[in-house]
Amino acid sequence: MRRVRSTDLAIFLGIANHRSFRKAAVELGVTASALSHALRAIEERLEVRLVNRTTRGVALTEAGERLFDRIRPAFLDIDAALDDLDTFRGQPYGKLRINAARAATRLVLLPIVSRFLRAYPSVEVEIVINDALVDMVSSGFDAGIRFGESIAADMIAVPIGPRHRFAVVGAPGYFENKAKPLTPHDLKDHACVRYRFAGGALYRWEFERGGIELEIEVQGPLTLGDQDIISDAVLQGDGLGYLFEDQVRSAIEDGRLVRVLEDWCPFYPGFFLYYPSRRQLPTALRAFIDFVKADRERPQP
Repeated sequence: MRRVRSTDLAIFLGIANHRSFRKAAVELGVTASALSHALRAIEERLEVRLVNRTTRGVALTEAGERLFDRIRPAFLDIDAALDDLDTFRGQPYGKLRINAARAATRLVLLPIVSRFLRAYPSVEVEIVINDALVDMVSSGFDAGIRFGESIAADMIAVPIGPRHRFAVVGAPGYFENKAKPLTPHDLKDHACVRYRFAGGALYRWEFERGGIELEIEVQGPLTLGDQDIISDAVLQGDGLGYLFEDQVRSAIEDGRLVRVLEDWCPFYPGFFLYYPSRRQLPTALRAFIDFVKADRERPQP
């Protein structure tokens, strides 16, 4: 077997990260054809196939998966070490990729990122909105935003933004022929707009009062996979919705929505910024973590 250089491994890593010659070529600044030829030469030197080329894209062989798993942490450490040199520039520098659910982005993440970018103009932030849980490291993200119970045990989690709670709401017209529910059990007599996670599961509405915790599997003719569209459906009288309080606050205040079961909807810690444990964090990520912590301590208006 002839010697394989670090640049060869970087080529393979780019292809493995993206599972695409075209996307890897854009990242590496070469043509997809040149990248394909380079990979074939690497495989010949290693005397083992690393990638299976298909009409749909790229799939790693067993050998390719094993090599990818072994070298990716080392390259992440190298990237982090190079990013750490940003401290000598006086300001954090670089690109930060964050994966977040749509609701978390609108309610918490985007306002904080806007203030962060004004404080650190040398940093670029890319927010990828995805309501499904993803493997953050293999997908190339620096951090993610999720509920605490959704975060893997091997991640470090930091609270981001204020506490939140949900609100059960309906349009005034909906209640013209319906009695307002007095307990969560009364929801069985109501049309509820249900939420389905990207993974396929239906969300069970959660309630708590006086130490009593309930999860209600609501029923209704309409099921949606987007909280903003659920809000639209509830506003037009399609049923009751279980939505973030901040999401519907103005509609409650101006009478477009009526709130019920408020005493069954306590506050909860809210969202968390999570990231993998590393010996060295990129300075842009470290600056953002510190900014999030300081922002949470700032008095709320």
